[in-house]
Amino acid sequence: MSDEQPNNPLHGIKLATIVNELVDTYGWDELAFKFDFRCFYSNPSLKSTLKFLRKELWAREEVEAFYLLHLEHKDS
Repeated sequence: MSDEQPNNPLHGIKLATIVNELVDTYGWDELAFKFDFRCFYSNPSLKSTLKFLRKELWAREEVEAFYLLHLEHKDS
């Protein structure tokens, strides 16, 4: 599978996995501070966040970029 998209570090990682790891690490409050997305601060849930991020590509790209930074700091 990794041969299909060798330059995509997120290949094979589900959006739900990304959101869950960020929530476990930072919590909903800190994510709401970082991203001004209603799904993070108004009755936050995995379901509402995934629905929003799947609908709004620009928001998903922001969260994925933040996740990549999170992984870099986690590994160092």
